[in-house]
Amino acid sequence: MLRHTKIVATLGPASSDPQVLERMVHAGIDVVRMNFSHGKAEDHIARATAIREASERAGRPVGILADLQGPKIRVGKFAGDRVQLHKDAEFILDARCELGDTTRVGLDYKNLPRDVKTGDVLLLDDGRIKLVVNRVVGAEIHTIVRVGGELSNNKGINRQGGGLTAPALTAKDMDDIKTAALIGVDFVAVSFPKSAADMYMAQQLLRAAGCEALLIAKIERTEAVANLDEILDASDGIMVARGDLAVEVGDAAVPALQKKMIRAARDRNKLTITATQMMESMIGSPVPTRAEVSDVANAVLDGTDAVMLSAETASGKYPVDVVEAMSRVCLEAEKSAEVTLDREVLNRVFTRIDQSIAMAAIWTAWHLKVKAIASLTQTGSTALWMSRLNSGVPIYALTPEMASRNQMTLYREVFPLLMSQMHQDRDLMLWEAEQILLDQGVVEHGDLIVLTIGEPIGASGGTNTLKIVRVGEHPAPHLNDQ
Repeated sequence: MLRHTKIVATLGPASSDPQVLERMVHAGIDVVRMNFSHGKAEDHIARATAIREASERAGRPVGILADLQGPKIRVGKFAGDRVQLHKDAEFILDARCELGDTTRVGLDYKNLPRDVKTGDVLLLDDGRIKLVVNRVVGAEIHTIVRVGGELSNNKGINRQGGGLTAPALTAKDMDDIKTAALIGVDFVAVSFPKSAADMYMAQQLLRAAGCEALLIAKIERTEAVANLDEILDASDGIMVARGDLAVEVGDAAVPALQKKMIRAARDRNKLTITATQMMESMIGSPVPTRAEVSDVANAVLDGTDAVMLSAETASGKYPVDVVEAMSRVCLEAEKSAEVTLDREVLNRVFTRIDQSIAMAAIWTAWHLKVKAIASLTQTGSTALWMSRLNSGVPIYALTPEMASRNQMTLYREVFPLLMSQMHQDRDLMLWEAEQILLDQGVVEHGDLIVLTIGEPIGASGGTNTLKIVRVGEHPAPHLNDQ
């Protein structure tokens, strides 16, 4: 059984060895995430080269996602690397402090004192430590510790309820966008966007750098939830970034928000990645917990395009095993995924010919119980539209464009394949598509398949033909007749 849900795996020290990386590709990763919060430009370039080589050797495409750091608001460093904060103690967040101690610590975001007021709740280290603002004096935020614990260097700060004014794109992010363009990444994830304007700015910077990567908005701010529709319209997809989101809106609100966001994205023909702590215990354990298995399965049943691994593959002990475990869970969950195709198609309005062909192909494939759908596509748009509806029929997207093939690695139910385009004859193109599917072993002679193609051949957005064929029924067209 083919796995329809894609797996995104974060690269790091545990997964940088070429042999480990190749084993992860064989285990089933579809996209690698390069976390630009860590490492230098040369590190990312070397890892990108390694994944492209591993992908080539394995004979299957693997996309590359560059995840920008964004305005992660953090405490500074301590003289002894860490301190213990006790309940009801006073503690100062001081924008002018160079090296912290048990009474105060510095800030990497110097404007934080302007953003907070008396009574605000500040959550540090993903909510493990809670501070209540007592007063603000110049560059100093005087707080009372409500929930104490160990606080170490560079831990993150969130304000409960959101509202911090830090811009989504920092100077570092702007430099990192240039590195991402140099690498030729397939996706760029923007951290902490608050509105559509943040995504449009990222898009302009990316295009100016000569990169056509798809833009993913990480939904992790209270403001982003409120502005979800406009952010979706300005992006190619979203990441349900449950870590910082849970700190801002409260952990109990996240499961319902996850379902809402995935549904909204699919309705707008956008991509979704569900992330954070999906198999966190496998950082140190060879098997996941039952709760983690349920979490991954529920994301699959919600309709997410991809599930993501972070520290599990970046720094964990079992980077290959966790990919295999996640793959097994996805496959099992997909067996029970409800098909609501009839209702969803009937409730949609189509205004474009190519989108209508895509919906007709899915409808036909499901009702005829065909073996596969083959979409001959330049940009992947037709395959994307097909993948927004769960039919259970695998969609093979055949494209001559390497960039389109790599971007489609994130599309649920879509399996991208490269094909040559040395001619303009439709019948020969369709015959070649049959041969590719036969060579891949996904169809046999006599199987029924649905094919979509556009004329004139090679024109973007031109899918206008649907054809139902039985594999091997027609002989190869004669090249001399063209």
